[in-house]
Amino acid sequence: MDYNLTRIAPTPSGFLHLGNAYSFLITKALAEKHGAKILLRIDDLDRERYRTEYVEDIFETLDFLEIKIDQGPKNLSEFETEWSQIHRMGKYQHALGKLRATESLFACDCSRKKIQQLDSSGYYLGQCLDRRLSLDKAEVSWRMDTMEADYLKLKEYPDHQKKALIPQDAAFYVVRKRDGLPAYHLTSVLDDLHFGVDLIVRGNDLYSSTLAQLDLSKHLDEPRIGQITFHHHPLIKGPKQEKLSKSAGATSIQFLRKEGKSLQDIKAMLGLE
Repeated sequence: MDYNLTRIAPTPSGFLHLGNAYSFLITKALAEKHGAKILLRIDDLDRERYRTEYVEDIFETLDFLEIKIDQGPKNLSEFETEWSQIHRMGKYQHALGKLRATESLFACDCSRKKIQQLDSSGYYLGQCLDRRLSLDKAEVSWRMDTMEADYLKLKEYPDHQKKALIPQDAAFYVVRKRDGLPAYHLTSVLDDLHFGVDLIVRGNDLYSSTLAQLDLSKHLDEPRIGQITFHHHPLIKGPKQEKLSKSAGATSIQFLRKEGKSLQDIKAMLGLE
């Protein structure tokens, strides 16, 4: 089966690491195998952690990995003037209004610390559902009521049809953050539809996000998301089998490049050679 468009969608909140490189290189390999073009979509609405040097690092890393971008910004200037998610804010706000009209939202003023105190799992269990807080209240997030969520159909690469329920770690997912900005699930769904993405490559850690986004697309009355094929790949672990993070400087591509590592060295480290 051939695909039209896949995407690489980093967040400029830190320097990219080996796990990002692994996902990017798998995306490149599948794009080449299936004749798909690659979109660069930089998710930049976490404005507190946004830094221009992190955006520059994205372009430098893609160049180092020899990944050709067919659609999207080619440099920082193009990104900020044409491709930033800020330019699609009207589309996100329209979707939030549409969700509000369905009455499937509820307001929540819980901080991460409070959620951890309420349940040691760290999962949010819908504690604010019955509080009936106003969606117009200051400093509240907007969450989806997933109490009645049904089985979701998922197209898993290469051609598996699956059904699954939203797992506990994605229940009552956020669509608008406490700062009023649209949340990741909403922007990701709308951007993939906006650009016409039909193959999404992401780590196993985002499987729950995939299910949340499939559920969200039903509330937005966007059946096209059901035509997207998803490939969830294993994660690259650190030396102590921990999940890699952007704070782990020794695994950043920038650090490894400065240490003199070549692309072949990186591929060997990732088991791709």
